[in-house]
Amino acid sequence: MSASIIFTSPMFLELQSSPITSDWILADQPRASSRLISQSKNGNSYVMVWECTAGQFNWNYTEDETVVIVDGEVFITVNANAERRLGPGETAFFPAGTSCKWRIPDRVRKVAVLQKPIPRPVYLALRVYYKILQKLKGDGERTL
Repeated sequence: MSASIIFTSPMFLELQSSPITSDWILADQPRASSRLISQSKNGNSYVMVWECTAGQFNWNYTEDETVVIVDGEVFITVNANAERRLGPGETAFFPAGTSCKWRIPDRVRKVAVLQKPIPRPVYLALRVYYKILQKLKGDGERTL
């Protein structure tokens, strides 16, 4: 079975409108856009590029999300703590089930790697499966 390797430049990728849930918006009129870059065969994880104009909004994470800021900046507030700036080259991880406030002064573009949470019993079963597979293959390549 062959797989396609995807190469892209997130800075120059054309995006499509992807509005923020209206009741999440706190200030201004942020306009978001995004584009799916790739998705795993099982549909459990995917990579996308997302961009947003100036504004302030709440964001509720339903999936684990790792972001890398590629352009612009955003200020993140979690649980009314001090704001944390994320700028180009910086990375953050937002676990599924968390919420935070995003404040974008001008514009931000990010690459996001998202993964749907796996229930603990399924995760444990997968670990056992891969350990057995590893022993059968004898290659030690795959671990969770």
